Amino acid sequence: MTPTRGRDLRDIRTGSEIPSEGYCDQPYVVITKDGRWLCTMTTGVGREGEGGQHVVSTSSADRGKTWTPLVNIEPAGEIAASWAMPLVTPAGRVYAFYSYNGDDVRTLGERKNIRADTIGWYCYRYTDDNGKTWSAKRYRLPMRVTAVDRDNDWGGDVQIFWGIGKPVTLNSSAILAFTKIGRYMLDESEGWFFRSDNILIEPDPDKLDWELLPEGDHGLRNPEFGTIQSEQNLVPMNDGSLYCMYRTTTGYPCHAYSRDGGRSWTPPEHATYAPGGRRMKNPRACPRIWKAANGKYLFWFHNHSGKDFLGRNPAWCAGGVEVDGHIHWSQPEILLYDEQCGDALGKGGVRVSYPDLIEQDGRYWVTETQKSIASVHEIDAVLFEGMWTQGTVKAIAEKGLILSVAPGDARDGLRMPRMPDLHASGGLSVDLWIELADARAGQALFDTRDADRKGVAVTTVHDGAVEIRLSDGQTEARWTSDAGMVTAGTPHHVVAIADSGPCIITFVVDGELCDGGVQRQFGWGHFPPELGDVNGAGTVTLGPAVKSARVYGRYLRTAEAVGNYHAGL
Repeated sequence: MTPTRGRDLRDIRTGSEIPSEGYCDQPYVVITKDGRWLCTMTTGVGREGEGGQHVVSTSSADRGKTWTPLVNIEPAGEIAASWAMPLVTPAGRVYAFYSYNGDDVRTLGERKNIRADTIGWYCYRYTDDNGKTWSAKRYRLPMRVTAVDRDNDWGGDVQIFWGIGKPVTLNSSAILAFTKIGRYMLDESEGWFFRSDNILIEPDPDKLDWELLPEGDHGLRNPEFGTIQSEQNLVPMNDGSLYCMYRTTTGYPCHAYSRDGGRSWTPPEHATYAPGGRRMKNPRACPRIWKAANGKYLFWFHNHSGKDFLGRNPAWCAGGVEVDGHIHWSQPEILLYDEQCGDALGKGGVRVSYPDLIEQDGRYWVTETQKSIASVHEIDAVLFEGMWTQGTVKAIAEKGLILSVAPGDARDGLRMPRMPDLHASGGLSVDLWIELADARAGQALFDTRDADRKGVAVTTVHDGAVEIRLSDGQTEARWTSDAGMVTAGTPHHVVAIADSGPCIITFVVDGELCDGGVQRQFGWGHFPPELGDVNGAGTVTLGPAVKSARVYGRYLRTAEAVGNYHAGL
């Protein structure tokens, strides 16, 4: 049964579709000099990597609601062209950089008709009329052969590579991140960067200068993290540095910093929320970073430690602020989801990925693709602002508060106001300050259940974790916090959130969103979409360890739960 709640901007079905030929990938948008949006995309009538795949553009004059017919950057045909990344110059010219199988390579040893969208030349065309037409001439980037090329299947005679994201500008230069590959088709990968110091001002594309970085024979990579280190993307930092994020198959993305414009890099390491802190989780999926106009940062990822291509629904986002030359990331929020996939591993085929950020007139939009549908979605600015201000806001969320029990309030015969049906609402949240005398499992903290066990209960479980159970009398859901989060003799702030949009339960403990730690791939779990009315006895029992309690008739954003924690007991 589908929940009957109101419109949720995070639901990808509320977005506006971007036209394609069927398969569609990497819908990246720049704002042209006339204020329109110009989107470049890889598309084709077949599936990913099949014949006829090529790069196109389309534009929108109404912020993504409608789009013009597709315009070829490279026509569909025998030669594969893929993974276009646009760059707009101060004069308004837009370049599109893409992979092009210029040598028409179709075989590898005995293998015939191989997938050819990551081999060949790195090319570009440009438009001076906001995407109506593209240059007749195709230009080629001078990609020098390096160690990873010489070791590839063709001994360097053919290069294997692709890129995601968009070029960034740093001072007067433009820098394009991409991945070179040493084994067809995606193994032995590492990061490289093309830099041009005159593309932003030089009108003659034949006079553009290009430098392949880092200097030397080896790209950005740390052998400690395996053979898959790919999909590098960049943001320029406020202090003049570059910050790079990329995916691995370790369950964690890697990041690195360059203090000299991309010529050299700090050793890549697993990305952490803050230097020396907890690692951020991401499977083998695009870990996209952006810099907003306010000088702060955003990170799209999937918040679990899978090691394969699965689990791209929902998409999560963290906000970053720059502190002493490093980016400190917030606790994440659910950014977009598809409720048609009630499986955390995405086995239903939903693969929400390869996004882009559009910022215009103080508003934000995100594009994404599921490979067969590309869409654009306006994002509530409150979501981003909440992430950027995490830790500085020390206030209790008041919206949707239906029960508040403060320290010293009477506990006997507490009436539990009616909670909304999870079908028709945005969810519910239980916010507790607790202090356990001991760490025994089975201690009741919060309980509204009736004789038939219908209602909501929060209890302690083994290994220093807390569990929430929700039952409508027929369907039950339960989820636990991460282990070791709750210890005896210390006050802890525990928030259990049931979000009815994506049907996900999260825990925020002492201002930290549970992500599963090293024990679990996921720190969040799905509940059945048919779970509905979880009102129980009409009263609530609070355990002796509970110092204060709040119940909200809606899901709390992670930032709100963090703000409640910083407000203190």
